[in-house]
Amino acid sequence: MGRFNLSFSFGLGALSKEEQFIKDLDAKTGASLKLTVLNPTGRVWTMVAGGGASVIYADTICDLNFMKELANYGEYSGDPSEEFTYLYAKTILELMTKEKDKDGKILIIGGGIANFTDVAKTFTGIIRALKENAAKLRSHKIQIYVRRAGPNYL
Repeated sequence: MGRFNLSFSFGLGALSKEEQFIKDLDAKTGASLKLTVLNPTGRVWTMVAGGGASVIYADTICDLNFMKELANYGEYSGDPSEEFTYLYAKTILELMTKEKDKDGKILIIGGGIANFTDVAKTFTGIIRALKENAAKLRSHKIQIYVRRAGPNYL
């Protein structure tokens, strides 16, 4: 009922510099890195591993009546390197912190249970980006929720 048809977002207009950057990274790897900015001032941002998981997360956010707050749609999957995951995470954090929101923002880092993606390796990149941006994340009142499992998730 509250589903958001993401197909309307794709292919409309020119890519932002951040979307183009991720598209260029995607072309350099056998992994998958995708990013579409839906609402640059949205409060709910996602960093989801897996194409199927990214759809489920977006659907759930919309089902919970946060469709107008959903800022991005994207995914990283296929066992991207630590460096590529870091660059992906850094890009999302830069987009998230361009403008403050008086109510703060939410970052959901998640995915299903990975089959072959080395979760420890990808999270090393994500954690590096989070640490580098820690002060900015705090000043923007960003709450972070994490749900991930798979090889080396501990």
